[in-house]
Amino acid sequence: MPHAAVFVPHFHWDREWYEPFQVFRHRLVTALDTVLETAEADPEFRFTVDGQMAAVEDYLEMRPENRDRLAALVAEGRIAIGPWLILLDEFLCSGETIVRNLQLGWAVAEGLGGAMPIGYLPDMFGHIAQMPQILARAGIEHAALWRGVPGAVEGHAFRWRAPDGSEVRTEFLFDGYDNGLDLLLVPDRIGRALGEYTETTAHRWGDDPVLAMAGTDHTAPDPRLAAWLRRAAGPDRAITLATLDAYVREHVRDEAATVVTGELRSHVRGNILPGVLSVRLGLKQRMAVAERTIDHAERVNALWSRRDDSPFLSLAWHKIIESTAHDSVVGSGTDETCTQVEARLAEAAQIARAVRDAALAEPAALVPGDGHLAVNPLPFPREALVEVEVAAPPGGTMLVATTPDGREHPVQLISETPTVLSDERVDASQLERVLRRIHRRELFGLLIDHYELTPGSLVFHLAEVPAGGPFDLLILRRDVAAAAAAHPGEWRVLTLREARATALVPVHVPACGLASFRVAPGDRPAASAATPAPAAATARALSNGLVEVEIADDGTLNVTGADGTVLNGVGRLVDGGDRGDSYNYAPPARDVLVSEPTEVGFELLESGPLRARVRVTRVYEWPAELSRDRDVRSVRTVPTPVETLVEVRAGEPFVRVSTAFLNQCADHRLRFHVPLPEAVDTSASAGQFAVTERGLSAEGGWGEYPIPTFPASCFVSAGAAHVLLAHSGEYELVDGGRELALTLLRAVGSISVNIHPLRDEPAASEIPAPGAQDLGMRIENRFAVLPSAAGWAGARAVARAEEFRNDVLVTRGTAPAGDRLPPDAAGIRVDGTDVLVSAVRRVTDAGHGTGGIEIRLTAMSDSGAHVRVTGPFTEATTVDLLGRPLSETPVRDGLGLDLAPWEIRTVRVR
Repeated sequence: MPHAAVFVPHFHWDREWYEPFQVFRHRLVTALDTVLETAEADPEFRFTVDGQMAAVEDYLEMRPENRDRLAALVAEGRIAIGPWLILLDEFLCSGETIVRNLQLGWAVAEGLGGAMPIGYLPDMFGHIAQMPQILARAGIEHAALWRGVPGAVEGHAFRWRAPDGSEVRTEFLFDGYDNGLDLLLVPDRIGRALGEYTETTAHRWGDDPVLAMAGTDHTAPDPRLAAWLRRAAGPDRAITLATLDAYVREHVRDEAATVVTGELRSHVRGNILPGVLSVRLGLKQRMAVAERTIDHAERVNALWSRRDDSPFLSLAWHKIIESTAHDSVVGSGTDETCTQVEARLAEAAQIARAVRDAALAEPAALVPGDGHLAVNPLPFPREALVEVEVAAPPGGTMLVATTPDGREHPVQLISETPTVLSDERVDASQLERVLRRIHRRELFGLLIDHYELTPGSLVFHLAEVPAGGPFDLLILRRDVAAAAAAHPGEWRVLTLREARATALVPVHVPACGLASFRVAPGDRPAASAATPAPAAATARALSNGLVEVEIADDGTLNVTGADGTVLNGVGRLVDGGDRGDSYNYAPPARDVLVSEPTEVGFELLESGPLRARVRVTRVYEWPAELSRDRDVRSVRTVPTPVETLVEVRAGEPFVRVSTAFLNQCADHRLRFHVPLPEAVDTSASAGQFAVTERGLSAEGGWGEYPIPTFPASCFVSAGAAHVLLAHSGEYELVDGGRELALTLLRAVGSISVNIHPLRDEPAASEIPAPGAQDLGMRIENRFAVLPSAAGWAGARAVARAEEFRNDVLVTRGTAPAGDRLPPDAAGIRVDGTDVLVSAVRRVTDAGHGTGGIEIRLTAMSDSGAHVRVTGPFTEATTVDLLGRPLSETPVRDGLGLDLAPWEIRTVRVR
């Protein structure tokens, strides 16, 4: 039988990495110019852009005149584009961000002739469990990838199955996405090289032709490629040029027999570079903030605003998705690249914040100015605490919060601010200059409530919401001029603001809904049967009736849960050296671990009754850096105080913990340990529409030591310990499964190192990246510890993580002070156990007739979920992940849905 091979010309384009984006784009334009010229000159030439439309967008921004040329080649099937907007790191963003990535990429590709219906994921550092379902629910039947595939796969394809049972046939690029390049090294000997390669890999191909991926990073194929292959073809070898899509659809005959279920994080056939989960902490935190802000913005805009801000939200999503690239949010780029990623994520959050605040302003206009509006972004009702600034009560008077139904609730006073903003002595001739500070009624960022003008004295009284009558600046100027003329000499100008206090207020907010309240002096409200037990604290203990914390002499926490489960020694900090790089952790050969503080201090900050807080300060002597030979930590140490804020709130079954310190040391890794009551051999972490179970080890076999550090985004669970997370990061079960360790900081100084003790080959060039040391940066982490012997499902970790990550939003009212508070209002409500709602957003889709509000739900359990959705709608349509209608769903007093285990379902209501 003749040797058969299909060559797929392509490139893989890292949008930014060891050079910043604009430098890489300059090369990109040259490369795609070459591709277009080659394709137009040779009708047999084919080319596959590497699955991401960002490269095409970036090119056309510089070469808009080539849009029609490119679209024509796409329409003819000679250039394949899409389906993604960017090639992302799947573990360092939310599942919703992955869906939006696919949606935006598909839409851009459709405008240029159509997207390649292949889930092409060539260079990601492992793959999430739910990717097959995401692809399948977008109508994509095939995937193609390299890293993370387990050793059980012996052929060149397998059936990849998601937790819900969805499958996609997956082309396994077992020799990488550049396996065809070695066959082209000597153009006159391509035939011989192909024969040898076919013979050595025959066990993988079966009756299918060899797939030769003819391309690599940042390089266009040689324009002579098609001619070389025509010369190499002959009676004993059939050589074809094709796109990746054409290879899968037209040339593959064998059906993949091996089934792989769940995430792909094996090291057997490629490095998955797990250290990217923890390097450059700030990028992971900025990603989480941007995703959370845009999610809140979409929800309040869809439910409570008459204004459609979709263009702004699309721009913010685009910036977030660009930043998820597998060399962007991972932090494996140069310092200037990572600085640009940080700025892009900050800009995305700023855009989303503007949309969110504009949407909140509409219902806030119905709330009086001496009241506040609380907005719940989650689709279930909540009891929550919000901080607001209010007028300080007169001495000895209590503050209470009043709701529209007239009920009063206790308020916890947090702090009071001084009232004197300025106290000046000026000559009468300078009084006019003082008045220039006033803009209409505003002075020093506040509003003039009233003023007192007496001989030699001018006193301003400022407030956020003036209670006095009208203010006329022209009259003030006239009166001051007359007084200054009548009383020359020194004047005292005193500016006072009303005494202010920060108050902690309990609020009940409906699902995705609104609640208003007013804080004012009053008597202590009577407790009701529904009032949760108060939070209380001393300098060494905290409790709220659901969780208790005792602080040991060494600063660790002994935490007792509502079911009596006890976690002792929580928060032991272990600092060790790191001689690795941005891709892989590596301990020095002669490491020094520091786990005992030299000093411990305790400070009671708040004693309740709504919130109790204690600050524990531990001082550690950490080695300053690695020695010159990189395998020994420095003998010079730096005393480093680490502050741990321990907090319990009334009604919450977990303890909130945050850590903070100024990092003054290089080349080290710091981890937060949670000892377990008994050893375990599995853990579970939530993220990207799934809860994934893992063991104590990882599968190795390539050139990378399979260190069992794993990703987590929403929570991580091990035995009776469940830790709720504010952002994505890494964890590991250590000491034989007796402790859970979460990485707080990994500080390194190079993108890659040539000689790495846990990796055989460099991951990139050995380029210095001093910014990855985070020197001089304040390192902050926050999470919550929930003890429960009932497992993550019994502990309701899915819902608890959502509550922890998503604060109730609060804003001041803008209606006239003293008006009645408007009644509470509910938005979209979703009832169901272990159901994640990842999106509630406004959609306009005239083409499909399915505009309205889109809701995406996932059953986060092995048993599925019965879900009931209620709200202001009368029609519902189930759509796929690209928004295409699937079926009309009857609505009778709400929408009832039965979700299969781990099913992602998208509905549009109107």
